[in-house]
Amino acid sequence: MGTMLFAEGLQFGDPPEIWNLAHPDVVRRIHRGYLDAGSRIVMTNTFGGNRLRLALTGHEGRVEELNRTAAILLRAEVDAAGGHALVAGDIGPSGEIMAPVGTLDEGEAVDVFAEQAGALIAGGVDLIWIETMSDLAEIRAAFDGVRRVSADIPIVTTMTFDTRGHTMMGVSPERAAAALWSWGADAIGGNCGNGPDELLRVVERMHAAVPDALLVAKSNAGMPRLVGMQAVYQSDPADYADIVMAMRRAGASVVGGCCGTTPAHLEAIAGRL
Repeated sequence: MGTMLFAEGLQFGDPPEIWNLAHPDVVRRIHRGYLDAGSRIVMTNTFGGNRLRLALTGHEGRVEELNRTAAILLRAEVDAAGGHALVAGDIGPSGEIMAPVGTLDEGEAVDVFAEQAGALIAGGVDLIWIETMSDLAEIRAAFDGVRRVSADIPIVTTMTFDTRGHTMMGVSPERAAAALWSWGADAIGGNCGNGPDELLRVVERMHAAVPDALLVAKSNAGMPRLVGMQAVYQSDPADYADIVMAMRRAGASVVGGCCGTTPAHLEAIAGRL
């Protein structure tokens, strides 16, 4: 979503979530592109839609309307496409560091994520997707925040292993898999990171650690390089689809794309599947 919004004119530093209200036609058109490519799960434009992240641009009071509207926009496109895809409410990191390393305490973190999850659920999402986390304490706060709002909505949880095979906070794929699966997440895995080769190894390690887990692999399209102030990703659709198939053989059941993956990348994956 971020990649596509930048292509439409989003400026660095501007919250993408504001486009749910300012440019709903653009957001819906982006969703439609991924649905037309064959995506079976599509995520709302709400990655930074919690009040701590939105406070950076003075929009902390708009959590409910931005998230609920995002869910409504995506639901409209899914229904228009025949209703064959799931609407995933996207929850990203808070933007703060959890205590005792940082200043965000558990109670406040749970409140922050519950507020966002409540708005997404009110908008009609089918599941909540918690992603790009590096700290088990924060992803647990997000999980608990969702469960405060709904006892039964499905939850997908993914972490980012971009620091020598671990998350930035030192969590290994094995430790992450054991924790996330034990909490009762419906699917677990990795997203974002330094590219698909890195995530392939994460999938292999997670599958070995928790063979029964439903695994997610959602990588960047390689590492970007800056060309004319635009991030250009290096993995083309055909190459990306090749390694996604390797992730599937390694144990991933839910596969897709994170930063830099356009509808063409998803269409290539769908064609292989």
